[in-house]
Amino acid sequence: MDDHETIHRVTTTPAGGALELLDLRRNYGDVVALDGLTFTVPPGQVFGFLGPNGAGKTTAMRAVVGVVALDHGEVRWRGAPVDAQARRTFGYMPEERGLYPGMIVLEQLEYLGRLHGMSAGDAREAARRWVERLGVADKAAAKLETLSQGNQQRVQLAAALVHEPDLLVLDEPFAGLDPVGVDAMSEVLTERAEEGVTVLFSSHQLDLVENLCKTVVIIHCGRLVAQGDVEELRRGGRPRLAVRVAGDPEGHWAQRLAAWLADVVQVQAGTVLLTLVPGADAQAVLDAARAAGPVEHFAFERRRMSEVFREAVGARLEDVNAEARAIAEAAATRKGRAR
Repeated sequence: MDDHETIHRVTTTPAGGALELLDLRRNYGDVVALDGLTFTVPPGQVFGFLGPNGAGKTTAMRAVVGVVALDHGEVRWRGAPVDAQARRTFGYMPEERGLYPGMIVLEQLEYLGRLHGMSAGDAREAARRWVERLGVADKAAAKLETLSQGNQQRVQLAAALVHEPDLLVLDEPFAGLDPVGVDAMSEVLTERAEEGVTVLFSSHQLDLVENLCKTVVIIHCGRLVAQGDVEELRRGGRPRLAVRVAGDPEGHWAQRLAAWLADVVQVQAGTVLLTLVPGADAQAVLDAARAAGPVEHFAFERRRMSEVFREAVGARLEDVNAEARAIAEAAATRKGRAR
């Protein structure tokens, strides 16, 4: 398999989408931040960009908006290389605070709107509309530094939205938000996507990704390790069953299942989560459960995105560790010959 081929490829993102990242490479000295990263973000949906800390997500997002120069590769928007004119139609929300802390909220949003080519009147109207929409209208006359972390995050999103961008690039937009703020931001992102805006966002809150995103990519060590439709990714892997037998809170019945039939993943409050061995029949599991007592629950279950994430990243970690061992062994062999 080629070094840069996706390990877990469920569906390929359609070609000709709104945003394309093509063979992106970026090194910081000996540190490889992006290593041939390639994927396409289609228009009109909320697209999840996942990976562990240090995977290269922020570097890739900064490359899209022109904050980071690439060593190799290209970012394309609607079929053409991204230039300064295209980036005027982008909205960017960095993970770190990117606004002026001592400036009045509304004045700052108006200023940013004008930087993107809006008239003074249009920028003022848009700024007022977005502080209202995001629940910080009562903070519009305050300095940003006086706001709570969550409200600063809402203002940061308003700054990305004020000029009505065609592409939103959001790095950890839900960080620091309370549940009400999460709901408000989720609603806004969904609305933007339904109106045709391309939304690319990163998050470590995988339950949000399940609810918000139609498609995701997962990267690790600057490489793509999984991509596809969220529902298809969750259905991937071995079939899973959740079974609960009355009067057996420890799931002892499942410990007697044949090894060729199923593996026990976990037991929680009497419900046993099983994965079927390839070729095994779920009916045999049901028969075993019935033999142990009344069956209160029996259903196929999908994986959580957290499990998909761990599987994809874990597989890549094994590859990295194998590469490191091979390099170390080769170095030791060369050293031995030199002696």
